Amino acid sequence: MSEALLKNVQEMLNEEKWTRATLNNYSTNQFKELDLILKEAREAREYDDLKKTCDEHLVHTKNSIIALYLSGMVALSRQLIDDSALITLVNIFVDNHKWSIVQYLCERILDYGESKFALRILADCYKNDNEEDAMYGIWERLVKVDLEEADIAKALGEHFEKQANLDAAVDYYKKALHRYINKQLFTNVKDIWEKLLEYCPLEIDFFLHVQKKIAKNISEDKAMLLLQGVYGSCKKREDIDTAISILKIILQYDERDAQGRKDIVECFRKKHAGHSQLEEYIRISNLSQNYRNIHDAITDFEKHIAFDKGNFVYHRTWGVGRIAGVQGDEIVIDFSKKRGHSMSLKMAVNALQTLSKNHIWVLKAVWKKEKLHDQVKNDFVWALKTIIKSFDNSCDLKRIKAELVPSVLSTGEWTTWSTKAREVLKSDPSFGVSPDNIDIFTVRERPISMEEKLFNEFKAERNFFDRAETIRNYVTQPDAELDSEFFIEMFAYFSGYLRSYSQVNEQVVASYLLVKDLVGRYPHLGTELHLNFLDIFDNIEDVPMLFSNLKDNKLKEELLRHIKLFVPGWADIYVQLFPYALSTTIIVSLEKEGYEDKLVSMTLNAFENYREYREVVVWFFKNVREEPWFKKAGIPFEKQLITLVHVLDITYREIGNHRDTTENRKINKQVYTILFKEGVLNVFLDEVDSDTIIRIYTLIQDVKDLDPTDKLKLRSRILDKRPDFKFFGDVEKTVTTRGLMVTVAMYEEKQRQLAHIMEVEVPANSKEIAFALSLGDLRENAEYKAAKEKQEILNATVAKLKAEIERAQLFDPAAINTNRVSFGTKVTLLNLASGQHEEYTILGPWESDPENRIISYLSPFGGTILNKTLGEGFDFSINDEKIAYAVEGISAVSF
Repeated sequence: MSEALLKNVQEMLNEEKWTRATLNNYSTNQFKELDLILKEAREAREYDDLKKTCDEHLVHTKNSIIALYLSGMVALSRQLIDDSALITLVNIFVDNHKWSIVQYLCERILDYGESKFALRILADCYKNDNEEDAMYGIWERLVKVDLEEADIAKALGEHFEKQANLDAAVDYYKKALHRYINKQLFTNVKDIWEKLLEYCPLEIDFFLHVQKKIAKNISEDKAMLLLQGVYGSCKKREDIDTAISILKIILQYDERDAQGRKDIVECFRKKHAGHSQLEEYIRISNLSQNYRNIHDAITDFEKHIAFDKGNFVYHRTWGVGRIAGVQGDEIVIDFSKKRGHSMSLKMAVNALQTLSKNHIWVLKAVWKKEKLHDQVKNDFVWALKTIIKSFDNSCDLKRIKAELVPSVLSTGEWTTWSTKAREVLKSDPSFGVSPDNIDIFTVRERPISMEEKLFNEFKAERNFFDRAETIRNYVTQPDAELDSEFFIEMFAYFSGYLRSYSQVNEQVVASYLLVKDLVGRYPHLGTELHLNFLDIFDNIEDVPMLFSNLKDNKLKEELLRHIKLFVPGWADIYVQLFPYALSTTIIVSLEKEGYEDKLVSMTLNAFENYREYREVVVWFFKNVREEPWFKKAGIPFEKQLITLVHVLDITYREIGNHRDTTENRKINKQVYTILFKEGVLNVFLDEVDSDTIIRIYTLIQDVKDLDPTDKLKLRSRILDKRPDFKFFGDVEKTVTTRGLMVTVAMYEEKQRQLAHIMEVEVPANSKEIAFALSLGDLRENAEYKAAKEKQEILNATVAKLKAEIERAQLFDPAAINTNRVSFGTKVTLLNLASGQHEEYTILGPWESDPENRIISYLSPFGGTILNKTLGEGFDFSINDEKIAYAVEGISAVSF
């Protein structure tokens, strides 16, 4: 700080002689003068020295107005948690009833963000001045930041109710209701519940949600008591379906509730008043008899009541049918292939599934296929609602696909349709998710806000990091309310990890980072955060393991940022974490802060220990091999390539051994792409000497599981560039000693055959089986038996092709040897008995075509002439006849 300003402040502090008597002479002008000092200190970037001077003065003069204000405002501007100086200062003037100064101080505090303390005091100021409108405005702000304040929320509800602003009144009554439930104040809860039931009786989902919370936080008896009021409201407006739903919940709380049983019987009578068998079904289900378990009785009644003339049913063999009539205990049903079928009611209840007229199976049966296809394709919302409602309002995308493909949509149409359907399910407020499974969708009778939709998803998710993503999505909504019950419950889930933990794991660290981020954006949440990062970090047992377990990239980046900001020796931790992070952030930070030596050391260690750090090696090669610090490591390019070839071989072997298959496949694909698809290997071999080529090529040949085509292409490339090149170990080799010698053309043809079966025929067969299963009874299902037989044939063919391809050894035309009969040669034989010349081409069993004199080297005749030289004679027996031959010519086959 400049000496003049420091001296001025010091003199002001020394001359300060405030007492309770002299406070009466103080005005806001003095604080405005202090604000000018703060402005000068901020521009000089000397806030820290100013605060230090004031804090030292407060040690022996604790009620110094100047020191309290300057120190408190600097702390506030720095977003420091300690706000004790300003609280002390405000209370001094509150005690002396200097309301204009109190108001000024509170407003200055609020310039830096919402503060529960400042808002509460400021509201008292306006109350003392009889400025009710201003007071209510402050109360509205206070309720948003003080998430436990219930009385003021209720007062705001009453205020807006008097003004006939019912939307605002309901909003504040809801806030108060949730907060009173948390405080377990049932009398207050009951009063507000009744008000809300008067003003928004149709918000059934709200009441159902809240009653669960009352049952949990207060008691089930109290929840049941309040639900009876909701039932009465539904009954009054003749919403019978909702009334029945409410009564079912009441009876779950107390199945012996006689009035509840009587009420639900009455509701069922109203709902099914026109049903021909209503009273009979009430009787046989014992619905009105107290000795029968009410839930079993309801289940039986609802099963029976669905059986009436004109209703639809489903039989697993005969499909969809329509009830033609009900006479006593007999039901007559018209199925498409079995009309006028009669069965007893008891058998029908057990054997048939009742369907609504809008059930997807009914629509498939009664609508023309073209009509249903067009309706589904063009109206996503209708289609999704229809299918989900068809299955007890609980359905996942897998089930939706099974209902539509291939009976309504083709596979290609489904791909496009399902993409749009996912968007609809996510954004349309008519759809929700099951509270038990995020993949199960439901149809909402009453649309909900996006905030409530996200909250429901939050509850349904079981994965911690999915919930972290959901709360982030919630706060990005344009009208997200951070004082809503939804946000409070989500925020409490993460802050709960920070209030009680025995050891620091990934959930604790993630919760700290997430809560701190939210507090940074919304400071009024800060009361939940009483930890600092270093306290948490020092208690992590295994930092790399914890980092790996953070299944959220944003949180990983935040953890890296916090480590650099707060942890001494962060650079060594960065080096330790890099194999798990593979993050450009780590590399850039180390380079920027001058830790080039650590980067070089990390590089050398990775290439020397490539078995352990194979993914690091690949990342370095792809991303930083041109960086100066990488070049400084002095790893020759040949060694880099050799390391990649070793990694390729290791990953092939571990994939074969089913060890970390997913991770190894990813690394294997990256290395293969670098070496072969991007042509790095070809470019290198074009420019190096023969010894280097031999070293690299030998390593490639030793990679057992590498596609033989790639090996052959590499060999051909080398020969194209160097026609006279001799490969180490080349000998007069006739055929492979193991496996099956094949030509490139036939190898590729077999691969095409396998791909066609796997990608076309097998999926088609799976659809045939699924369709056959939908026809019902498997004992007399010819379609199912035929599809299963075809499946067995396809499986056998696939197994055979895979085994043959596995054995295949690609033949290199450049290796043809015409000194003797071998694979890839054309041989001319003289039949010594007939004197005729016979010409044969020697290839493999895949290429064999005896009619065109192409024979396999594995056939009896091919094996006999193999390795014969020009002029050599031999005998061959066929059908007990011995024929003598002599070799007259050997030439290379043209491929």
